[in-house]
Amino acid sequence: MIPETAPITDATAAITASRKISRDVSVITFECPEIAALAKPGNFVNIKVNASTQPLLRRPFSIHDVRGTTIDIMAKNVGCGTSILADTPCGNTMQVLGPLGNCFSIIDPSFDTAILVSGGIGTAPMLFLERQLAAQGVTSINFVGGRTSSDLLTECLSNCHTATDDGSSGFRGTVVDLLAHEIGVLEKKGRLKVFACGPNPMLKAVAAFSRKNGIPCEVSLESVMGCGIGICYGCSVEVHHPDGNTGTILLCREGPVIDAERLVL
Repeated sequence: MIPETAPITDATAAITASRKISRDVSVITFECPEIAALAKPGNFVNIKVNASTQPLLRRPFSIHDVRGTTIDIMAKNVGCGTSILADTPCGNTMQVLGPLGNCFSIIDPSFDTAILVSGGIGTAPMLFLERQLAAQGVTSINFVGGRTSSDLLTECLSNCHTATDDGSSGFRGTVVDLLAHEIGVLEKKGRLKVFACGPNPMLKAVAAFSRKNGIPCEVSLESVMGCGIGICYGCSVEVHHPDGNTGTILLCREGPVIDAERLVL
């Protein structure tokens, strides 16, 4: 069962560090002890990047890491909101709402090895997840994919296997192709569980791979979000229900992490 959400805080949080880790991706650190104390791997925050109405809506970001009273988020500069966020100097404050959503299921795990699969900015929640798993004595193996070598965001992650569509780094092909290539070795590492985050087409391919090989899998879905708390209904996604029918859920409330068996392929 996917864990339920934690109490939510709307914190006025100061930026204490900001650094680029690639051409268009930054890791930004916020001082927000209330959120840091409750955050779990898979949770996200909704950030209001300035006090004006432009942009009007907050932006959702996976919690990349928690260190003491601070949280890190990983932001890719793709538009007005993320550009403002990446360019805001340290010392400035923003409104950070969180922790939001549910989290990955890792307490008392029924698996020996965690396979962390990500594509592009989908690596965002994996550092926090890897560190929490390590604290429980669980080994993690990262499988990271991208279109080209510049899309591989592996900083601070351990035990990384990479794949690029153009073959510029690591395995030539998709990250799911790499998983299929390595499955024989992985199956020797005891009971496996897959945790995945990235573009939705990639997640569907990971879900199909996991079903085919009988491996439990959880995926963190991406969606446009406005409020982050279930008011705007902007993040509805279609999933399978236990009765076999399909229906919609609000990803900000029942996700972003769902059992891959529920994913409509």
